[in-house]
Formats: sequence, structure tokens, C-alpha cells
Amino acid sequence: MAKASRKVIMTCAVTGGIHTPTMSEGLPYKPADIASQAIAAAEAGASILHLHARDPQDGRPTPDPDVFMQFLPTIKQNSDAVVNITTGGGMGMTVEQRLAAPLRGAPEMCSLNMGSMNFGIYPMAAKYKEWKFEWEKPFLLASDDFIFRNTFKDIAYILQALGEEHGTRFEFECYDVGHLYNLAHFVDRGLIKPPFLVQTIFGILGGIGADPDNLTFMKNTADKLFGKDYVWSVLAAGRHQIPLLTQALVMGGNVRVGLEDSLYLGPGQLAANNAEQVAKMRGIIEALDLEVATPTETREILALKGGDRVLF
Repeated sequence: MAKASRKVIMTCAVTGGIHTPTMSEGLPYKPADIASQAIAAAEAGASILHLHARDPQDGRPTPDPDVFMQFLPTIKQNSDAVVNITTGGGMGMTVEQRLAAPLRGAPEMCSLNMGSMNFGIYPMAAKYKEWKFEWEKPFLLASDDFIFRNTFKDIAYILQALGEEHGTRFEFECYDVGHLYNLAHFVDRGLIKPPFLVQTIFGILGGIGADPDNLTFMKNTADKLFGKDYVWSVLAAGRHQIPLLTQALVMGGNVRVGLEDSLYLGPGQLAANNAEQVAKMRGIIEALDLEVATPTETREILALKGGDRVLF
């Protein structure tokens, strides 16, 4: 069984590479705004901050390490939260581009997607008639012919380059049940050692659907594969965020919120910022007589190297 604890690790995914500036005024894309929203999310209760970078001029996803370095030091100086840098990046980026910022920053954690997949965000383009920036609509529509590449060779390279060489540990992102078996393959090869964070993801077109039965199935499969060696967390896209995360809490899991995963605070209500979502989820956690894990507790649970060993 997954490790159950009254201490709930809450991750906040601050901006991501999916939503575009037209969709919400609250979505941060300038480095100062990413930093300030990340710090506020940590103050609200997030112990892990999952971070992407955006072009400061127009908000498009960027892998540029120089842009990451415009907000990473500020976050570290003003928060004790664990910094988790994406290795997924954004649509169309090469593996080398996706690793440029993590290799420079050597963070405590990085995300790591556990399989190649169709990753469809094109249906969102039909919801908007006017756009802030001309790149947004073509970016979304192009995803109907996009394969998010994460081959076995890619995964092994990332585990070695970041894990073995920099002591980075991972948020293993599993979008479908096959990704859990891919993860088990690398555990069997000795490239992944416990305790490891398994982030099961629901509601992305191309991955497993956001259904309560699917959540139970994914957890049962992970229990079978990993026993007590893993820490289980859940994220769900869009309107599924709060219901599925609440289910996960009842089942002993941890949670991820943030404007990367959902732009909303409630039905028809856009979140003004990431901290609003964190505060809402904290309220649910505490209403269930659970406690939010501190960054120190999170580092202990996940056996992280500590914020003093990063390079930013």
C-alpha cells in the first residue's frame, strides 16, 4: 500500500506550459509575477513549487535557463518551499532544451514524465474568439498532431544526468496506467530508488480520464507495483481538480493544485492567483482532520537533498 500519513504534501504548479495568457488574467508569465505567486502559494501552504518559465514579452512557454534564473533565486530567498523544475517544458521543445534549466539549477526536484503520449490541448482554442497574442491559437491547434516524447532512452538519460549527477529527485508524472509500468521498469533496473513521488494525472486528452473509478484503479495498480516504496499524489485537470483531489485525500494521498492544472477556483469562477487554490485545498485538507506538510517534513518524507545544495 502507498504510505498513508496525516501529513499531506501539497504541490502548487504555478504556470505550466498549457494555458495561455488570454485564458486568465491570473496566469503569471512575467518572472516577477511567477516569483510573487510562487512565494504566496508557499505561504498559503504549498511545500513544493512546480515551475515552468514563460517568455516575459508574450507569455509563450520557454526553456531558456536565463529566464528561469530571473525568478528561481527570488523564490529561494523568500521561501523555504521545495523548488521543482519541469523537464517536460512545452510543446515542440527538444529533450536538450527541456533539460537546460534543470541542469543549470540542479534543483531538489524535477518533474519526469513516464511515457510518450498524444497530448491534446487543441479543444481549448474553440472557447475564445479574441487573443492577447498571435501565437496562442496556433500553439493550441498544433497539438492535434503532437506527440509528447519521453522514450525509455530519454527517461534513462534524465535520471542519470539530473538524478545521479546532481542528486535531484523526481515527481514521476503518470498520465495513464502504462506509465506506472514504465516506472516499475526503471525501479527494476535500479535507476529509481525509494521513496519516490508518483504523481497520477487525470483529465488530459491523450491520458486516462478524470473518473473516480480510474483514480482507484491507478492507486491499486501503484500499490501492486510499488508496495510501501512510493508516495502517492494526484492532480486532475480543470473542473475535476477539487473533486478528485478530495477523493485522493480520503484515500490517503497527497495533492497538486495550481494554475497549470486548472484556472478556476470554483464553477465559473476564475482563480485570481495560485494562492487562492492552495488556500481552498488547505481548507479541505484541514476539514478532513489532516495536516499540511511543511517543507521540512516534505524533504524528510521524500529524502530530498536540501535547498542548500541547489545552484541558484
